[in-house]
Amino acid sequence: MALMGFIIVVPSVVALFYNEWYSFLGFLMSGIITYGIGISLYSAFLDASEPQFKHGYIIAAFTWLLLTVMGSLPFYIIANITPPDIIQSFVPVGAKYSSSLLNFQNPLHCFFESMSAFTTTGLSMTVHEPSVGKAILFYRSFAQWIGGAGFIVLVLALFKHESGRSVRLLYQSESFGMNLKNKVRDTTKVIWKSYVFITLITILYLIIGTYFILPDYPLADTIFDSVNHALSGLSTGGFSTLDNSIATYNSVAMDSLYLVPMILGSFSLPFYYLIFYKHKFNEIWLDIQTRSLLMCFLVGGIILSLLLLYSQAVPNPFGAGIFQYISAMSTTGWQTSNIQLWDDSSMIFIIFGAMIIGGAWGGSVGGIKIYRALFIQKGIRWQIKKEFFSQKTVKALKFDGKVMLPEEANAQLASVSTYVILFFLILIGSTFISTFFIPDNYTFLDALFESTAAQTTSAFSVGITNPNMNPVVEIIYILQMWLGRLEIIPVLALFRSIFMGTDPKIL
Repeated sequence: MALMGFIIVVPSVVALFYNEWYSFLGFLMSGIITYGIGISLYSAFLDASEPQFKHGYIIAAFTWLLLTVMGSLPFYIIANITPPDIIQSFVPVGAKYSSSLLNFQNPLHCFFESMSAFTTTGLSMTVHEPSVGKAILFYRSFAQWIGGAGFIVLVLALFKHESGRSVRLLYQSESFGMNLKNKVRDTTKVIWKSYVFITLITILYLIIGTYFILPDYPLADTIFDSVNHALSGLSTGGFSTLDNSIATYNSVAMDSLYLVPMILGSFSLPFYYLIFYKHKFNEIWLDIQTRSLLMCFLVGGIILSLLLLYSQAVPNPFGAGIFQYISAMSTTGWQTSNIQLWDDSSMIFIIFGAMIIGGAWGGSVGGIKIYRALFIQKGIRWQIKKEFFSQKTVKALKFDGKVMLPEEANAQLASVSTYVILFFLILIGSTFISTFFIPDNYTFLDALFESTAAQTTSAFSVGITNPNMNPVVEIIYILQMWLGRLEIIPVLALFRSIFMGTDPKIL
């Protein structure tokens, strides 16, 4: 909480630069409140015993809940202290709509935006992004960037702590859990160093690319857009500074330029450590997740393009298909096409063939992760092959360079299958409930698409997410974003501890 106070204050620098004085005051007030609460809690529990292993998931889930609650303060305070004439001044000259900053006078919308930001989802209450001010736009992108590598991972990297199983479980609750160094703190440090390095490279890449592709585009806007899009792209968050996402550029070359941040964001952070620090460039192909993602981007993009071509739903099926598939598979959610106009086959393919699968385990992506998808298909093939061997034959399962004996393989398959079953149960249940509270012009497939976007932390939307949505649906999506970012189990552990305590009982 104390660290969160400092994070909230960072966008105040942007507010000062653009003379957004009420935004500056709002960020400062929010940061002081958050820091004060954090220090007070820290002082109150200074003598508390070291958390046990069973507390790891509970701390992770509750931390993220507090994080997003406090993260909603800037939206609410700024929207309520800024005079109406100043709010309306954020609207671009010539535009005939009200500022979307007014939407944040509703605290539930603020909580939704904060949850969407820190979980790198990208669904938004800002109908017209340019109308909320530069500082708010930067805060949204910055929050996604912080959430992308993991807030708890950042805490473990910055603060001294005792090594132990609880610390390692906290680390694993947000990341792949790969032990890059002997100590958790050293591991989290190299993860964040790699993350910062690739972010700086991406910012420079977007600035140079935009400058050459759109030489008449204002340089100040080029820099601002590039910084924000690098933050939200590498975190696969999908927030944009533009009114119609990347489609606003209305340029095929710009669409191609923005494929790179989404692809880079879909890879695992430990992968970048191996590339930058260990110089293992062959990992680009040897790493099973990276190799599989690159193949999926190519094949899946072509399949979706052919589906769109057959349906004649869009004027540029190959451009739209490739961009939308990569955006969906990486769970970034930038859009260059109106998905609500797509045919059912294309929508179903992008749901089950991209969004639900997601990118690499250990990255900022959502979905079940491609690592689990690959392991399940390998496990199914292994189970079938076993039937053709005698009972005395020990058939090991080989996956990702590891050899697992039947007992270990079955345990791993059971764990992965349990998660996938929970994922689909929550997804279908959320979709079913939300269908009763969405407008009649939306179908069940639309409701499934929107729920999938929330739970896989993608920013895609068919229009259900908006400031006028039913509060029940809004709360459902908030829960799905929370569950999706923490991969369900930590949140269920928190609910279990609330109703049953932390002491295990035999039922």
